Amino acid sequence: MLLRMEYEYEKEEFKRQTETMGIARKVKRGLCWYPVTPGRTYYNSLNQFILEITRTEDTDIEHNFEFGRPVCFFRQSADGQITYFNFTATVSYASEARMAIIIPGAGAAMEVESCDHLGIQLYFDETSYQTMFGALTDVLQAKDNRLAELRDILLGTAKPGFRELYPVRFPWLNSAQESAVNKVLCARDVAIVHGPPGTGKTTTLVETIYETLHREPQVLVCAQSNMAVDWICEKLTDRGVNVLRIGNPTRVTDKMLSFTYERRFESHPAYPELWSIRKNIRELHKHLRRGTYEEREGMRSRMSRLRDRGTQLEIQINADIFDNAHVIASTLVSSSHHVLNGRHFGTLFIDEAAQALEAACWIAIRKADRVILAGDHCQLPATIKCYEAARNGLERTLMEEVVASKPSVVSLLKVQYRMHESIMHFPSEWFYNGELEAAPEVRHRGILDLDTPISWIDTSDMEFKEEFVGETFGRINREEANLLLKELETYIHHIGGHRILDEQIDFGLISPYKAQVQYLRSKIKTSATLRPYYSLITVNTVDGFQGQERDVIFISLVRANDDGQIGFLKDLRRMNVAITRARMKLVILGDAPTMSHHPFYRKLLEYIAEINKSSLH
Repeated sequence: MLLRMEYEYEKEEFKRQTETMGIARKVKRGLCWYPVTPGRTYYNSLNQFILEITRTEDTDIEHNFEFGRPVCFFRQSADGQITYFNFTATVSYASEARMAIIIPGAGAAMEVESCDHLGIQLYFDETSYQTMFGALTDVLQAKDNRLAELRDILLGTAKPGFRELYPVRFPWLNSAQESAVNKVLCARDVAIVHGPPGTGKTTTLVETIYETLHREPQVLVCAQSNMAVDWICEKLTDRGVNVLRIGNPTRVTDKMLSFTYERRFESHPAYPELWSIRKNIRELHKHLRRGTYEEREGMRSRMSRLRDRGTQLEIQINADIFDNAHVIASTLVSSSHHVLNGRHFGTLFIDEAAQALEAACWIAIRKADRVILAGDHCQLPATIKCYEAARNGLERTLMEEVVASKPSVVSLLKVQYRMHESIMHFPSEWFYNGELEAAPEVRHRGILDLDTPISWIDTSDMEFKEEFVGETFGRINREEANLLLKELETYIHHIGGHRILDEQIDFGLISPYKAQVQYLRSKIKTSATLRPYYSLITVNTVDGFQGQERDVIFISLVRANDDGQIGFLKDLRRMNVAITRARMKLVILGDAPTMSHHPFYRKLLEYIAEINKSSLH
């Protein structure tokens, strides 16, 4: 079983990292914070014991801590020995420098607080895997119920059904978006909204959810990542939809926090009484060991009465919170959260479905009567660490499966509102059968007169060479990075600094390799020329740019060798994402002979040469 293979691989990998990797490398990879300082402790609204911690060093290094991920604490002795605490904890909330951690209790907090040279690292995520295994078992064993029907439609030969409905008009949507919404409304079992870059997939999905709520009292909305869930939640609340967010948001604004389950729970009129009951129970628990037998029995009986009343209040608060919400939103794994136990939904919407493991999708599908998938399987795939499992089919998502076997349920959005026509044309031909078209308002939009929207700077004459810097960070090409920054400075000079600041023209610097990204970031920090525009320049990997766009994009391909080896640049979906981030100007830096070994890059080079030739005439 492929998921089992991935599970074993990740577990082994975690063990290897724990035993052999130094703290500094773990920090650089975003797996660890060290040193950390413990802060205040308190019980949250769900009666979980929370310890806050902060880090003061390396705060600019991106980390992988987020809501629901398991962590463990460790201390480092003077001679460099690492000792792990014998309890695990869970992230409740994480920002750049502060985390709220759910820990087993006050005893664990005292253990942590009494330590110097304290650190925290991600722990192997056993729970998510067990939840996925459980979902797959349920799906395989399902018989004579709705889950069995959905399994046979999504993965088998059963045909998806559609209702006959009079089409709804949406004058503010384009015709492809309008027919996508109508197809979803007519679907009995499954529908897919396929949204290539810049085609308004989120707009269409929000409209679809809004329209579905005229027909159903409540829907479940999920995505693979917390970030994707937050994004759709924000758009829904802007439309006045009452959203209940299970799990903590990644981007914490007051607007985001106000629709979290915890905040709603705390602001319920019955919560103060529940809080004081819980406090009383904790106080009684402390005194339980003292006193006479009669006194202890009296305390036990009082605790029992308090617990009954507490449970009553919790049920009442939960009923009020859930009954008032139109949309319940969570990550796919968090849809198994105990507060959703026993809840069932008419419709489940899965956003960014092409990035979700199939097993994760089934966690949520168990709770629904029909499924709407939205995303783009020609962009970033699901993240899989075990190469063998990926190659054998684990990376083939449920969305890909259904697109291939049930084309009748797919709606392709065709008009894109992001890119200049010349930037759009190549990905449209290669990935979308040439079906994309640029909206009139962006078709010829540019920054400079007589500028070419897309260019390739061939570094082969300069004899730049890539270097290998470790398995996860991959490769670096310092000379190419330096040239990129020089080209960026030249382009900024051509536009003019005042104009850039007045119009807030923004720049994205993308490389598929983390080492190249970190090198570019460090160089920009020390560049006096670029300092005034620092807030307008984003440097990140392709994955980090998913869902984003910039006026100008520079891509550093890094690879330069005599054998034409391009490694994971062969995953063309990544390149699709990189190219399609640009609104008005795209500059690619790469060694043409190395990249030309692959037909995609050879064709891309030919296309760019053609564009530049025709712009000269």
